[in-house]
Amino acid sequence: MPIYEFRCLECSQVFERLVMGGEDGSEVACPHCDSRQFERLVSAAGHQVRSGGAGGPSVQHRACTGGTCSTVTLPGPD
Repeated sequence: MPIYEFRCLECSQVFERLVMGGEDGSEVACPHCDSRQFERLVSAAGHQVRSGGAGGPSVQHRACTGGTCSTVTLPGPD
């Protein structure tokens, strides 16, 4: 169940809501002014990819035109 960020179009307050699977957002209201006029914001991802652990992702660096390129291989099915 994702947590979404919203911006109220009435008072510009930014707030978060846990949105259940079947919800369409119609029950979301601004906690500051109770408006139901809002826009959903794009939030930053809440995870990191680190290399070096057993079974973790592997990172391969190589020289490319214009600098260095990296390839990250994540564990799991191909």
